[in-house]
Amino acid sequence: MENVIERIMKNSFLKNVLTLVTGVAGAQLITVLAAPVITRLYGPEAFGVLGAFAALTTIIVPIAALTYPVAIVLPKKEIEAKGLMRLSFLISLLISFIIFLILLLFHEPVIRSLKLSEISNYLFLIPLVIVFASLMQIMTQWFIRNNQFIMTSKATIYQSLIINSSKIGFGMVFPYATVLVVLTTCSYAVRALLMVYLARKSKPFRKPGKKVQNISLIFLAKKYKDFPLYRAPESLITGLSHGIPILMLTMLFGPASVGFYSIGRTVLSLPTQMIGNAVGDVFYPKVTKAFQEGQDISKIILKTTIILLLVSLVPFGIVIIFGPLLFSIIFGTEWIIAGEYARWIALWSITNFSNRPATKALAVINAQKFHLFFTVFGLIVRISALWGGFLVFENDVIAIALFSIAGVLLNFGLISMSVYLSSKKYKNLLLK
Repeated sequence: MENVIERIMKNSFLKNVLTLVTGVAGAQLITVLAAPVITRLYGPEAFGVLGAFAALTTIIVPIAALTYPVAIVLPKKEIEAKGLMRLSFLISLLISFIIFLILLLFHEPVIRSLKLSEISNYLFLIPLVIVFASLMQIMTQWFIRNNQFIMTSKATIYQSLIINSSKIGFGMVFPYATVLVVLTTCSYAVRALLMVYLARKSKPFRKPGKKVQNISLIFLAKKYKDFPLYRAPESLITGLSHGIPILMLTMLFGPASVGFYSIGRTVLSLPTQMIGNAVGDVFYPKVTKAFQEGQDISKIILKTTIILLLVSLVPFGIVIIFGPLLFSIIFGTEWIIAGEYARWIALWSITNFSNRPATKALAVINAQKFHLFFTVFGLIVRISALWGGFLVFENDVIAIALFSIAGVLLNFGLISMSVYLSSKKYKNLLLK
């Protein structure tokens, strides 16, 4: 046992993954322990409203800074990385201000056209979400660049403790959707500010950086233009593919269905947040370095994907078999339908969990244009599957099943293409 622990601590990749997993696991443990209390305090209707708000932020947040924060890991020079941080935050402020003006001037038309009457009172929170979510993205990528994964773990645990205890505390006296929505907005602010505080105490952030003011932000914007041109639209469409089910369920089946889907999706995202995202964040700088050194990263992608696929079979397999029973015991009998949803979402989650190396590698090999087109195709397929379930079967569970099966097939396609394109890139480099 001691030898195993010693080997893990000597392996920087496993050590960094373990650091992130420990932090996220601690945060998710707090969430899991609080969930039975929170779901009984608020109920499906309140979670339906929260789900609709979260769906909207899921669509907008990934492009809050036009995905420039993702580029922070890539530059060899520190001056460019810090310049990208500054550029990202300025862009997020501009986008936040534009959205605030749109909501101020066209509030009613926006609500009517997007059928957002359920969350009309909360739309003005979105500009705040954009600013703090962008700051969170910037600091996350800075920590990844500098291998300071412990900072991310600390911020994640503190955020979870503060937000979940607040949900329980406020829910005992004011168990309404407003509390959930406002605290969701606060969660972005809490985590972002915690990360800034931790970063300012770290060595890499305190390094002299007088030249940062002299580097041209226009130069950086042009140099990394592939991110707003291809990565940002792809992130927007990915956000749509995650948010569309909730918005469509709101229109087609009502807020209770949204509540069932939201709680199922939230629970099943825990393994991905604990392990899948941790592996992806540690994998990103590792595969970037390997590519810069001329290695064939397709083998690294395939090996890591297979390991994640095998790991995912246990937690998601349990939900596929016992979903309704587990949800009724943990959250209460009124959530048994959420367990039916969860069975199908779990099937989709297996491939979501496993595709992190593939998606990270696409940015490294400059295949973001392909990723954009594939994501557009995937969105069309997913929406068609969801509509098919409603129009043909008029059944929300079947609609979720078709949506999830489409997600499985698309994820396997994305993984296959990422491996193929990486191998092709390596062969082209050898020919030069």
